[in-house]
Amino acid sequence: MERPPHPAFLRPLLLIVTLLLTTPLHAQPNSIPTLSDAEVEQVREARYYPDRCILLFIKFLDLRVQELQDLYAHPRRPGREQDTHDLIEQFTAIADELSDNLDDYAPRHADLRKVLPKVLDADDRWASALRTLPDNDAYNVSCKIALESLRDLRESTNELVPQQDTWFKAHPPAKEPTQQEPEPLTLPR
Repeated sequence: MERPPHPAFLRPLLLIVTLLLTTPLHAQPNSIPTLSDAEVEQVREARYYPDRCILLFIKFLDLRVQELQDLYAHPRRPGREQDTHDLIEQFTAIADELSDNLDDYAPRHADLRKVLPKVLDADDRWASALRTLPDNDAYNVSCKIALESLRDLRESTNELVPQQDTWFKAHPPAKEPTQQEPEPLTLPR
């Protein structure tokens, strides 16, 4: 016995229903905001000045670490573990963004020689602060991921330091005594 064919209008309808049901699985929004609107605006303004942009990311990471330390400096309040988890997630995302920015600026030979030691110094502070957090299953995995992100950041920064030194020894930047601002970096559109 042969089945009757499906009506023609059911196939497109079935396809649309299938797409509507599977789309939310692929496009889950991040529930933890990484940067505030003010921080995003600061990054936009500094984007053309690589050294300033890197310093901003250091500042944002220092703020997250300070918030983490403040959570444990005061008496325990409900939800502290979840807040810790969220701050560590934010920290990791910002650290990854800092690493991505260093990777983007390096091939363009942006002069980062003054800020790279600051990244390395801050990396030590951040890792130390994360290691001093009390052991808790609510955020242990996030903390390990953050420490791995910092390790990767340190490795890439340590590789970038000699590359920058070599490049700028071979191609010294022109010194213009009247120029107060560093030359903005032109990004391709």
